[in-house]
Amino acid sequence: MSASTSSASTPAPDGHVVAGAVIRDGRVLLAQRTRPVDLAGLWELPGGKAEPGESVEAALVRELREELGVEVRGAERLGVAVPLAGGRELCAYRVELVSGDPEPLDHAALRWVDADELGEVDLVPADRAWIPDLREHLRR
Repeated sequence: MSASTSSASTPAPDGHVVAGAVIRDGRVLLAQRTRPVDLAGLWELPGGKAEPGESVEAALVRELREELGVEVRGAERLGVAVPLAGGRELCAYRVELVSGDPEPLDHAALRWVDADELGEVDLVPADRAWIPDLREHLRR
């Protein structure tokens, strides 16, 4: 099953990397990277690699708990799959913030941005592919 057809509850394909779009009050949460050196200081949707056998939603729940200290649910796919080195794919998913106040546990800083600010933020290259889709969700 390809990354583009996997559902939130089926195991994610090997090499699948998830990014969570936490949207609240017309703003999306971005996290500022601290590593690797070539990406440090740039902004991204938080997330990480799905573990073998882990569903997309479970990976998002685990990663956002580890990186932000929050509980989320859901995994509504946003935009295109972005190819990464080593045959991996990065996919963005809209998630619902269930509890907790996001904290930068694995990042330099966090910020909430609206649809207009999204184009002004220095995003990591992979996340730039989702700007149109994120704007659409933010303007709903």
